[in-house]
Amino acid sequence: MSGVAAPSEARRLRSIVGGSIGNLVEWYDWYVYSAFALYFAPSFFPNGDQTAQLLNSAAVFALGFLMRPVGGWVMGRYADRRGRRAALSLSVLLMCSGSLLIAATPSHAAIGLAAPLLLVLARLLQGLSVGGEYGASATYLSEMAGRRHRGFYSSFQYVTLIGGQLIALAVLLVLQRQLSAAALEQWGWRVPFAIGGALAVGALWLRRGLDETTSFEAVRAERTTRGGAVRELLRYPREIATVVGLTAGGTVAFYTFTTYAQKFLVNTAGFSKAAATEVSALALLVFMVVQPVVGGLSDRVGRRPVLMTFGVLGTLGTVPLLDALGAARTESAAFALLMVALLAVSGYTSINAVVKAELFPTSIRALGVALPYAIAVSVFGGTAEYLALWAKSIGHERWFYWYVTVCVAGSLVVYATMPETRTTSRIVED
Repeated sequence: MSGVAAPSEARRLRSIVGGSIGNLVEWYDWYVYSAFALYFAPSFFPNGDQTAQLLNSAAVFALGFLMRPVGGWVMGRYADRRGRRAALSLSVLLMCSGSLLIAATPSHAAIGLAAPLLLVLARLLQGLSVGGEYGASATYLSEMAGRRHRGFYSSFQYVTLIGGQLIALAVLLVLQRQLSAAALEQWGWRVPFAIGGALAVGALWLRRGLDETTSFEAVRAERTTRGGAVRELLRYPREIATVVGLTAGGTVAFYTFTTYAQKFLVNTAGFSKAAATEVSALALLVFMVVQPVVGGLSDRVGRRPVLMTFGVLGTLGTVPLLDALGAARTESAAFALLMVALLAVSGYTSINAVVKAELFPTSIRALGVALPYAIAVSVFGGTAEYLALWAKSIGHERWFYWYVTVCVAGSLVVYATMPETRTTSRIVED
């Protein structure tokens, strides 16, 4: 590694923890939007029934995803040129700006059309941020982790990603107990966005003190990097296609059984908003704990077997699971069904970051992870909730179930034909 010393285990662990905590704050800010959509949708979109209001808020959610490829490109280049640490700091600053803008935006009744337009602007800023966050954090954690435990440590990206979503739901549960439904719809929904902006400031301070990875320092010391140009990335067409293909089914399944599940339990199964939040929160808690277990398993058996397990279970089980979840009448039944789905999805979420990082050389790694992933997530993940609500609005909700199945089946083909990245990794060994 050209004289660049590997970090001690203590410094390695401290850097992984620091990077993960910042990631948690970023994803809390991103998911607060989805968690509180049931309450703030009438403030920005006052006309229409509940499904119509949720459809409008889901459309804005999807618009935020359109900025993720831009964020993946801009921030990926920045991370490959200036370093992983610098990119992580910039991404959290953008997320902070978006959260504070949403918290401060007046309702449609006060400023008319400007309200939803400002909401869109805020989500575009957050989309730019999170588009760069994924590639930078996936690269940072994968490079900072040692070879023996790379799957285990990189899984903490999704531990903190899910943790951010879980904290968003926890804040919702607290506010549901402390405020009336009317108060939540009038002003209470602003509180979590203000909290997110404040936490992002703390994460920015934390990330400024992180160590840079030895992989990046080695490349920078040798002056071999070209700054992560797209033309250099295009020299790896198979790797790009692999990232898009392995992401498509995984991201649709993830957003279906996490962010959309809460609305599905209310809008289809008929649960109260509070009950749906409790079920989703408990399922996410278990889901979060499972990530390092599955990530550690991939260090022993390989990445492909874990991904293929998700692909097979998702292809065969999505339709019957969603049918049963829609017919669930007790919270325990809904939790059990949702947990089965999330355990299967863990085969993707726990290791997708390290698999992508292992595909690319250091000089192009952050861009290689971020840009193809962001495109796939924008096309498949960002539209999942909207497509689900649209299918329901036209009376053909089960069309969406089959859509998820087809996406997962397509990714299964990729899992079955891709290389075993644990043994062919391009991450510099330490």
